[in-house]
Amino acid sequence: MSGDAGSVAAVSRNDAYTFTKPNRDEIVLVAGLGVEGDIHAGVNVRHRSRVRADPSQPNLRQVHLIQAELFDEVAGKGFEVPAGGIGENVTTLGLDLLALPRGTILRFGPPEAAEHAAEADGSAGAGNDAAVGKDAVFGRGVAVGKDAGVGNDAGVGNDAGNGNDAGGGAAAAGEHPARAVLAAADAATLDEETARAAAAVAAAVERDARGGADPRPAVVVAGLRNPCAQINKFRPGLLKEVLGQDDDGTVVRRAGVMGVVLRGGPIRPGDPVAVELPPGPPEALERV
Repeated sequence: MSGDAGSVAAVSRNDAYTFTKPNRDEIVLVAGLGVEGDIHAGVNVRHRSRVRADPSQPNLRQVHLIQAELFDEVAGKGFEVPAGGIGENVTTLGLDLLALPRGTILRFGPPEAAEHAAEADGSAGAGNDAAVGKDAVFGRGVAVGKDAGVGNDAGVGNDAGNGNDAGGGAAAAGEHPARAVLAAADAATLDEETARAAAAVAAAVERDARGGADPRPAVVVAGLRNPCAQINKFRPGLLKEVLGQDDDGTVVRRAGVMGVVLRGGPIRPGDPVAVELPPGPPEALERV
């Protein structure tokens, strides 16, 4: 599998709470919310277990992606899992999703689509979800990683990492549609993993604002899906294939990644997927 490019094998969504999601000819991403018509779209958490625990938490699980290679692997062990079978929205091919750093941006569609849009708009700030200009960046100086100061009350706004004095993700984010998710993160009490994920999303929003007007649908990878016992109800014994421990006792989660929609638009099977890695030392994905 490649680390910098891949393609879409299948897309799926459902407007009801079901473990699996039916395949579609296309899905439409909505910036800052998720997949149009999907039960898990929203600013605050939508997965039922998360809602029961704390409905004020930010929804960093708007889009679920799984690499098709996982299904090929478990098929060799007797588990038949179709695309959409574990509830993912996007099934990819040729991408090692689990190895991507936190804050990676995935852009869907041919690169020429971005070039044509830039030519038509005639300016760097255009596009469906146009970001504000250079002087209105999101979360200026937002910190990510070990030195980000991401504790329970970590902020994701201006000079993030200072808790209640963080400056407010929503205000800092201007008109970017992800501002509501960042505001929800600022308002909630976050555990350390979620705070790091929120900071990475804020940093990706800033990079996108400074990087130009690529209008292609895009998702910021926030973290790993935390697989639950429902997987065994779907295929008895499958949970052990996607949740385990390495030799050091570290929990290994292999049920895909979760992300926040950075830019909206349609995704279809066959679309290429471009990978934009975040700057600096890579930060391994954690459960979100």
